[in-house]
Amino acid sequence: MAAFVDHPAILFVVLLAVFVAASALGAFVSRHVAPLPDDAREDFNVVQTSTLTLLALLIGFSLSMAVNRYDQRKNLEENEANAIGTEYVRADLIDAQTRIAMKAALVRYTQLRLDDYKTRDSNDLARINRDTAGLQSELWRLAAQVAGDKPTPVAAIVATGMNDVLNSQDYSEAARINHIPIGAWILMILIAVFGCAVQGYGAKGGARRGLFTILPVTVALSLALIADIDSPRGGIIHVQPQNLSRLLQSLQK
Repeated sequence: MAAFVDHPAILFVVLLAVFVAASALGAFVSRHVAPLPDDAREDFNVVQTSTLTLLALLIGFSLSMAVNRYDQRKNLEENEANAIGTEYVRADLIDAQTRIAMKAALVRYTQLRLDDYKTRDSNDLARINRDTAGLQSELWRLAAQVAGDKPTPVAAIVATGMNDVLNSQDYSEAARINHIPIGAWILMILIAVFGCAVQGYGAKGGARRGLFTILPVTVALSLALIADIDSPRGGIIHVQPQNLSRLLQSLQK
């Protein structure tokens, strides 16, 4: 289910087919199996309104959750760029040989983090993760070397800054795997199916016969939008690493 949600376009097509089928089933039951009596129309309207209201609330809450997670990923990308930039400046406080090595490693690290945000290829991502892990070990070795050679307040500042650089990457990755719970998706889809079925059941013939397709389309679009916002690497809505891009440009000057 999680992998399914990570592909919003496929999710939209599948949900649209399911919701249209549910609406058609409701219309079929209304015409051929259990027609809705006129004296029960008022009670049916109450049930229909309640179902659709609950669906709208769930979609609204889920959209809010997805947007909050998106904003969190944006803020963490900014924090990551700030941590790298700060450590790059602090490297000026250490000896020349270590300073040159640390600054060069930080430039390569920034490029890897930028590539990580941009790539969608799983093989490329695996390579980036391996290179990032190796470079993080090298960066920490340099910071530990500075602190070990000269255990001064300046060395402590450099070590603390490097710790912030490494932690900021962990926070960013943790935010990427923090999605809307699968249980919430299942609940939304089930209620949407019931809502579409109820909509189709209550639709009358003639001019209203085609109107029951409007709800499946709008609900499928809404859920696909939520999935797109909530998926860091799927769909078309992504956090643009603008801060890392600007940082890399400034470091390479």
